[in-house]
Amino acid sequence: MNHPNITSASNLRNFIFGVEDSLVSTVGLLSGIAIADIPTKTILLTGIVLIFVEAFSMAVGSFLSEHSAEEYLEKRAVSYVQPLMNGMIMFFSYFVSGFIPLMPYVFFGSQTALPVSIVASLAALFLLGVIGAKISGVPAWRSGLRMCVIGGAAVLIGVVVGRFVQQF
Repeated sequence: MNHPNITSASNLRNFIFGVEDSLVSTVGLLSGIAIADIPTKTILLTGIVLIFVEAFSMAVGSFLSEHSAEEYLEKRAVSYVQPLMNGMIMFFSYFVSGFIPLMPYVFFGSQTALPVSIVASLAALFLLGVIGAKISGVPAWRSGLRMCVIGGAAVLIGVVVGRFVQQF
């Protein structure tokens, strides 16, 4: 799998996937916890643990799946170089992006941080959609809007589950 277009597409896929999954997972989780009036310190701890564990898990998953896919296509043992690069792209894109929805909880109480976190995450998702579209040569607004809708669904799920569980 040394074809430049395949390598570039794989790198882009891992970057987009890492950023999107981090933003959506983190804002969804934090929204569900914050809506249930959990202390800000607990929200921060939960968010930090999520970011570290999931960044590593996503990187390992990317590495293993990319390596397996390359072996499948080549029908032989292949180098670890590109799968390792993909895993690193996944790790850093997930890790850095996870702090976008978390940072408002560092500076504000949970009730103020909640809407700031949601807006920041949705704006980052929109920007990610626009950047991905520009790189791919497809309509930017549609791609940005699609990212926002998907992210908004995760926030909604987090809030609904948080409210539901809070009842018990």
